[in-house]
Amino acid sequence: MKKIEAIIQPHKLDEVKDALLGIGVDGMTVSEVRGHGRQKGHTETYRGQEYKVDLLPKVKIELVVTSARADEVVRTLATAARSGKVGDGKVFVTDVLDAIRIRNEDRGEAAL
Repeated sequence: MKKIEAIIQPHKLDEVKDALLGIGVDGMTVSEVRGHGRQKGHTETYRGQEYKVDLLPKVKIELVVTSARADEVVRTLATAARSGKVGDGKVFVTDVLDAIRIRNEDRGEAAL
């Protein structure tokens, strides 16, 4: 099993959700987060005063899938989230040793 974590632009969330639902992925956790990558934020002007915005709003999507589907899910997610501009985000893939469904104690891929 693989855990896929993606940090994306907030305005791309609906496109990513629709793309994942389109390939049969229906379980995910979505969180609103703030951060920056290489772009290190930007400057804005408010009432004539310039200030730096260095923690930008992002959306974090987390999902666990079978190892066999991981590449397909990452490809679909990255394609849907891509705008071609700086700050599109990142995708991280890690191994999951076990998963347990609390309701009935299913384990492993059966818990997904």
